[in-house]
Amino acid sequence: MSQIDYYELLSVSRDADGATLKSAYRKMAMKYHPDRNPGDSDAEQKFKEVGAAYSALKDPQKRAAYDRFGHAAFQQGGGQGPAGFGPDFSSSMSDMFEDLFGDFMGAAGGARRGSSSQLRGADLRYNLEISLEDAFAGQTVEVDVPSMVQCDTCEGSGAKPGTGVSTCKMCHGHGKIRTSQGFFSIERTCPTCQGRGETMDQPCTTCTGQGRKQESRNLSVDIPSGIEDGTRIRLSNEGEAGLRGGPSGDLYIFISLAPHDLFQRDGADIYARVPIAMTTAALGGDFEVPTLDGSRARVKVPAGTQPGQRVRLKGKGMPILRSSQVGDLYVQMDVETPQKLNKQQRELLEQLASISTNDNSPTSSGFFSKLKGLFERMGQ
Repeated sequence: MSQIDYYELLSVSRDADGATLKSAYRKMAMKYHPDRNPGDSDAEQKFKEVGAAYSALKDPQKRAAYDRFGHAAFQQGGGQGPAGFGPDFSSSMSDMFEDLFGDFMGAAGGARRGSSSQLRGADLRYNLEISLEDAFAGQTVEVDVPSMVQCDTCEGSGAKPGTGVSTCKMCHGHGKIRTSQGFFSIERTCPTCQGRGETMDQPCTTCTGQGRKQESRNLSVDIPSGIEDGTRIRLSNEGEAGLRGGPSGDLYIFISLAPHDLFQRDGADIYARVPIAMTTAALGGDFEVPTLDGSRARVKVPAGTQPGQRVRLKGKGMPILRSSQVGDLYVQMDVETPQKLNKQQRELLEQLASISTNDNSPTSSGFFSKLKGLFERMGQ
């Protein structure tokens, strides 16, 4: 009986790389898996065939032999090669599925491939709000972080002092138990040792066998000068302690800047809005503003300053992180119209209005001239 070409079976080209083969097999295996096609003998046969094809093509030596001799390369072993379904087929299928779908087992499955009893601690997040002044100057901030720390009674082992650990009798130290369902083998976490491969003779009474306990720690966090809102600082091994002496996770400090009474930040530049009197805007003048370095800067108001006009103070902004450059400070002047005028003030303003010309208010004069022309055209 003729056999289907392995490349055609997986719907890949003959020069397909390993990643393409793996993706094609995963798609086909999911499609024809017996659990998805209960009672379908054709799907079961197809599932076996794509498994045999992938088993042959994923191995460089077997693939080279297949490319040269075709199916004949595997027929001398009495049906025990990839084309057959002998006693080793279930094991090879399990290995392939662990290779392909092992990432769905989660973090615990990955940990069991390393140390069976020591699991890495979780990473932690801490939200830290700082002032704009702290972000400008840089600071060392003390924070209290509630976390799981190593148990000092058992020194992280999880076992009661004076006792020890024993190899799990259920899984014989593997942390996993393999069960067979027909031709397919499934591995699951050992229910006795929870995947650790070991059992304690007596658990520690302080941490109940975890090797860690809840405690608040005081840590120093270095805030670099120029740090921006939303920056993440990573403190290695300052996260949650690992289970039974396992390595600690990391601590991530997320920085946010508190609102400032005067300044608004945009990157390295700082903006401030300052109200000034109409007379100061008209006649000119000056005033002082504080800066983030603790000093004061004098702002000159040119005569005839308009609302919203900005003055740039070079080098008075935020330092740029890990750079010698510094941003600028922009002061926006909001002209305030006089309110609650007394009789004398009103008379003076009326006198000013009576002697004012278009040259005193060129923008408004030009606008209303255009508006008058527009009305005339609309009337015509």
